[in-house]
Amino acid sequence: MSYLWSTVGWDSPLRTCLFLYLLLHSAAEPGESCRFATSQPGMEVLKDNLTVMNNHLEKGCSARSQKPLEDLKQIEENLLNVSFQENFTIVCPEIQTLVFNIMPTNFQGLNISSNMTELSKGRRSKTRHAMRFPAELGKKTRNAAETRLTCIYLKGSCLFQDEKNSSLLNDDILGATLGGATVTNLSHAVEIQFWHDLVLDNSNATCVFWVEGTGGRGLGHWSSAGCETVHNARTVLCMCRHLTYFAVLLKISSAAIDKDLLAPLTYISIVGCSISAAASLLTVLFYLASRKRSSDYTTKIHMNLLGALFLLNVSFLLSEPLASVGSTWLCCGTAAFLHYSLLCSLTWMAIEGFHLYLLVIKVYNVYFRRYVLKLCAVGWGLPALPVLSILIKSGIYGKYDIRTETGYNNATMCWITDLGVHYALAPGYAGLTVLFNMVILVAVVRLLRLWRSNVENQKARVKKDLWTVLGLTCLLGTTWALAFLGFGVLLVPQLFLFSIINSLQGFFICLWYCTARRQSDTHSSMRSSQTTK
Repeated sequence: MSYLWSTVGWDSPLRTCLFLYLLLHSAAEPGESCRFATSQPGMEVLKDNLTVMNNHLEKGCSARSQKPLEDLKQIEENLLNVSFQENFTIVCPEIQTLVFNIMPTNFQGLNISSNMTELSKGRRSKTRHAMRFPAELGKKTRNAAETRLTCIYLKGSCLFQDEKNSSLLNDDILGATLGGATVTNLSHAVEIQFWHDLVLDNSNATCVFWVEGTGGRGLGHWSSAGCETVHNARTVLCMCRHLTYFAVLLKISSAAIDKDLLAPLTYISIVGCSISAAASLLTVLFYLASRKRSSDYTTKIHMNLLGALFLLNVSFLLSEPLASVGSTWLCCGTAAFLHYSLLCSLTWMAIEGFHLYLLVIKVYNVYFRRYVLKLCAVGWGLPALPVLSILIKSGIYGKYDIRTETGYNNATMCWITDLGVHYALAPGYAGLTVLFNMVILVAVVRLLRLWRSNVENQKARVKKDLWTVLGLTCLLGTTWALAFLGFGVLLVPQLFLFSIINSLQGFFICLWYCTARRQSDTHSSMRSSQTTK
């Protein structure tokens, strides 16, 4: 790990302190002890405090003390009280500090930039940030001949947890204090800049600062009051008029999941998708290899839907392991393929509904030339248009975090990272498809009731119609409506029902198709034997 603090910052007429601090070519790696740029008397206690804090952060705060923020305040006090002659830096893997001696009467402002390469899951990634302090800070301590400007960088949002278990950009937190003074209401803002590799805007990333808690639990919260957020290419610029701890609050994920639910939901999805993928593939292969292959339109549409579900299940199973490989282009390609497969599956479900409408509701025969070929052009070609248009805009596909309530047991998959595109898919395309097919299903059920009203042996007919409705429910994908019931007391049942039913959708369709095929063959054999007699 290498870390550089310097005065290389924004191009600005603001004069900077002539300070350039280069701390080693290889700073502390995870598991190593903290490193000091200088050796000053009385720093042993400070070093011990920083080492303890670093251990808490490395373990995800699982072993933190009961009052971790008080430990951080103790570090701040030690940084102010330790004796030193020059500016100095202390670097630990998860926390770094930089202390300046400044003369308020001569202070003309300060720009600091950093470039840190850190080891994460076996691969190296960069985290960059910068801070700019206006000359006005000198006016806040006019009575002091000399004071200290302390900058603290923390890699770990777990230290500042609120009731919402908020997620922060790259888990980066930057703090600054000026002596023991409270600095507020600056006429010129302190500017904090964060670098990233995500697609962010004001809707999913906001500059915030930490407000200490006053409630019974003592939890603080992140606030954006008085801070301005500016999004540039791969950077977020925060402009706030006081000194404290700053971060960028992310709003990419939806409501957080209980960490105890994430593991069983993951296993259910993996097992269900594996079963569906195998069943779908075997059914399609059996259909293609069958000598008595049906040539009717309905069966061909079923096979296309099973093919789309097979691609969806396979791409979903690959999305999580490929997210941890570290290859950006591979994850983007997987996310795009998963998106395409999902759109194809939804489109073929809608085609199932349209075909059912022609067969059952529209009573007279309607002829379409090259009917199946046109349906294939819609089912496989139409979903490719939005995917290709999104691929042109780099950064829409990538690693997507599924947050847990603790914020430290997140799952990562290759998916859509842009909030607008994500919502256009879920409430938009999927919602319209489910609504259309539910209308078709209700109409078909009403017709079945009318047709069977005067038929004898009602019990047998009800069983047969119930099996038909269940099969149509899977074909039309109306169970995807469960995605819109994830709120309140329905959240946990909805998560499990959605995971179980929809991950097994391909298997249910295969089971229904094979049963219908067997019944059809049985009826054909009976008719053949009667004709022979």
